[in-house]
Amino acid sequence: QGQVAESGGGLVQPGGSLRLSCVLAGSIFSISPTGWYRQAPGKERELVARIRTDGRTNYADSVKGRFTISRDNAKNTLYLQMDSLKPEDTAVYYCHWQQIVAGSIIHYWGQGTQVTVSS
Repeated sequence: QGQVAESGGGLVQPGGSLRLSCVLAGSIFSISPTGWYRQAPGKERELVARIRTDGRTNYADSVKGRFTISRDNAKNTLYLQMDSLKPEDTAVYYCHWQQIVAGSIIHYWGQGTQVTVSS
């Protein structure tokens, strides 16, 4: 059974950049990354960026033009490049993968990586 693990979070000043990575460990049939989510204290988890199997991407309005989602299928890795970071981007960031088996969806979440934007 596979596991996903995020890395790359940290403390950064406003206007700075971070690159998050999410690696899938293990070989799992018919699994694919779907996107990045984040959850700030006292708020619900929200979708930040999505990547479809055909490579098309979607972004939350709050991060459009600043964040870029990408993947490396050979490395089973999902990335989130975050530029021009703002204090309101502070949150725990999670990656999500999904496996489709016999019409059912199995969800895989990482443990999250903390991103703090502060001067």
